[in-house]
Amino acid sequence: MKMIVRKDLCCGAALCAQMAPDVYRLDELGYNDMDGQTVPAGKEAEADTGARACPESAIKLVAD
Repeated sequence: MKMIVRKDLCCGAALCAQMAPDVYRLDELGYNDMDGQTVPAGKEAEADTGARACPESAIKLVAD
């Protein structure tokens, strides 16, 4: 499963990282920095929780 992050939509609320700290990483300005990265094995549910927490719906999870 891959993470697609629309950086143009990311508002830096950081709810993704708060809800799924083992999955999402933020850059030095507080924006999601995981575009194109693979969800760690066994963390799919956590990744989904973090993606759903995004107020801007900037995160999509897609099958490999």
